[in-house]
Amino acid sequence: MSKSLYLAPIALALALTGCGGGAETAEGGATSGDTAETVAPPEGQTWSTTVAQTEEGGYVMGNPDAPIKLVEYMSITCGVCATFGEEAFTSIRDDYVESGRVSFEIRNFVRDPLDLTAAILSRCGGEGPYFALTKQALSNQGPMFEKAQGMGEATYKNILESEPDVRFVKLAEELDLISYFQQLGVSEDQAKACLSETATAEKLMAHTQTAVEEYDIQGTPTFLINGQKIEGTSWNMVETKLKEAGAR
Repeated sequence: MSKSLYLAPIALALALTGCGGGAETAEGGATSGDTAETVAPPEGQTWSTTVAQTEEGGYVMGNPDAPIKLVEYMSITCGVCATFGEEAFTSIRDDYVESGRVSFEIRNFVRDPLDLTAAILSRCGGEGPYFALTKQALSNQGPMFEKAQGMGEATYKNILESEPDVRFVKLAEELDLISYFQQLGVSEDQAKACLSETATAEKLMAHTQTAVEEYDIQGTPTFLINGQKIEGTSWNMVETKLKEAGAR
């Protein structure tokens, strides 16, 4: 049984702890540059609806050749990530991505089995709805944590000891995530099929390990601008760095 897929024994209390590390471990800043020029999208398209999966396992929104590339390493069980999403997503999309000057990529940094389950479901609809599903998953933290706390350690441990192809289905059922994502357009059969695909979980764990090794990502959210890790976890700090990089 794959150790990375097992993610155990992780106590339920640990799975419900807050995120952190990004502000303390991030270093450096974006390189200052001239003001980036606006780039028009192809005729009949908008940059905010141009979404593709990346080699690093993330999803990028916007002009693939944007001169300023913002990357967020995030966890769906991270409260700071949820706050950032609430504060920043609309502005990133409308004020920066739509101009063609900035692309925005989210890379899942998986911290625990709850996070992994929600991350799998956020990817279940493919490229198009990924950002919307991720945003909704972040806004569902409160109910998800309530269900997790009500589950109890024994049930949680038994689920994690299940066979890999049913483990995340069972966890999603306990957390009411399948019914939640149904309301967002992911059918029950589709959700269960995605959760049963063990390769998805393995890839998410592998990409998380790569993030640690290549970028020294230690907590979420952590941001890169043009491949350079920056300080700060708030939208105000990130936007300042974007402007310094030329998105002004």
